Amino acid sequence: MAPINITESTFVDTVKKEGIVLIDWWAAWCGPCRAFAPIFETTAELNPDIVFAKVDTEAEPALAQAFRIRSIPTLMAFREGILLFSQPGMLPATALADLIRQLRALDMDEVRKQIAAEQEEPQPAG
Repeated sequence: MAPINITESTFVDTVKKEGIVLIDWWAAWCGPCRAFAPIFETTAELNPDIVFAKVDTEAEPALAQAFRIRSIPTLMAFREGILLFSQPGMLPATALADLIRQLRALDMDEVRKQIAAEQEEPQPAG
């Protein structure tokens, strides 16, 4: 399935979907973004059970600012609405395939337990 475009109004509904959502933050003027696009699209075709999405940082500056996008392309991975991966820079196809393998293998119950434990830890006074 070809990647979908996400806007500020569709972002939350998209990342909250069941399963894995990969987001490519990009802009038309960005050379590395244009080089990564065919890798992202080919990987999307090979993984129809994953939502592959793109956010044009020029068209969606408020969304890019909200997620502190400082460098593009940036790839983010969500699963069950939880941000699990965020990295600027272009990934080769093999690294993207490995990331997907790792995302599929995660025990999401364990991830939620870790998040809950981190939220319960007392914060240092400062």
